[in-house]
Amino acid sequence: MTTVAANASDITHRRVLNIALPIVLSNATVPILGLVDTGVVGQLGQAAPIGAVGIGAIIITTFYWVFGFLRMGTTGFTSQAHGAGDRDEVTALLTRAILIGVASGVGLILLQLPIFWLGFWASPASPEVETLARDYMTIRIWSAPAAIALFGINGWLIALERTRAVFALQLWMNGVNILLDLLFVLHLGWGVPGVAFATFLAEWSGLAVGLWFCRDVFRTKGWNDWPRIFDRARLTRMMKVNIDILIRSLALMSIFVSFIFLSADFGDVTLATNQILMQFIETAAYALDGFAFAAETLVGQAVGAASITRLRRGIWLCSVWSLAGCVLMSAGLFFFGADLVDLMAKVPDVQSTARIFLPYLVLVPLLGLPSWMLDGVFIGATRTRDMRNMSILSALAFGAVALVLVPSYGNHGLWIALLFSFVARGVSLGVRYPALERATVQAS
Repeated sequence: MTTVAANASDITHRRVLNIALPIVLSNATVPILGLVDTGVVGQLGQAAPIGAVGIGAIIITTFYWVFGFLRMGTTGFTSQAHGAGDRDEVTALLTRAILIGVASGVGLILLQLPIFWLGFWASPASPEVETLARDYMTIRIWSAPAAIALFGINGWLIALERTRAVFALQLWMNGVNILLDLLFVLHLGWGVPGVAFATFLAEWSGLAVGLWFCRDVFRTKGWNDWPRIFDRARLTRMMKVNIDILIRSLALMSIFVSFIFLSADFGDVTLATNQILMQFIETAAYALDGFAFAAETLVGQAVGAASITRLRRGIWLCSVWSLAGCVLMSAGLFFFGADLVDLMAKVPDVQSTARIFLPYLVLVPLLGLPSWMLDGVFIGATRTRDMRNMSILSALAFGAVALVLVPSYGNHGLWIALLFSFVARGVSLGVRYPALERATVQAS
């Protein structure tokens, strides 16, 4: 592990890109796996297996997503410990994160029956699809300890700027998954269980590779310093931060879920249009995650080192590159958005309706930039209470604007409410930013 310099001159454009670009590339591989999973079961010539893999994956992924706080919290704490030069705590945080991930995964295995029931209650399906989906999830759930522990490992690697390892880990898992998909489903004819076994083995092998990337830590004494790892004060603080992040994520999810639910009131065409345009928003968020992750790392290190100059320079450089990405994305959507919609939807009514609402989509990267970047800043500083509160405020702002505008302006009002929620979160986090700087100065 390298040490953090005391001045800000080592925070360069190259350093930001070295952190961010592997994350961007890693995120770009995620949709490929979903396409392959769908494609191999599609070769079976039946609709039920496709639906079963889709529903089963969504249910499992949703419950895994609940533990996404482990990635963000681990990045914040580890980058701060690294910035402060506390090597023992950096090491202990890896063990702590892995143990929390494994324990959480075991908990999901023990609770699999109510989890499956809740999943099918929320996403009802035909008896045939539900049976196949249950077979899929019964296999997938056994890799929960590996999948959730990997959240912690990824967060730890990101905090130490080892994002190339994160990229390599993602490539390994996706590559193994795809190869085993082809072997189990197309060659051995295992069908839906074959897709599940492929992911099961990919996730456990991913954990092994992740631990291999962290192998230097296990040669030191700190990785099994149990009094430090189970220190009550550190565990309590970690729990508080993780709960704040979870509430923040649920508040943001409520916005997007409500957006889709309200879209259904405008008919099938508008619902389909909004669902397609929402995919572009997800893509934008994935693409810009790299710069937010870079902000998490550099801000956390600056806070740990109690350096206001490092803090400001890290935020500035990450924001410059994120802005460049947002401008390019908005320009791409402006010039090619209609063509992309036509590729995704062959229904003429959906194509024509999407063109009406594309201008709102073009604004999303630009208006969402402050909220996305400040998310990274506040995660790195582990000021998660502010994140939690401003995300709740953002959800309330969305609801209030939708309540006022949707009855009169329909889907236009709904899109304005969504854009306003981005602005509300960005502005409110911006208002809280001076307190973050004051806390950094006071720690020096």
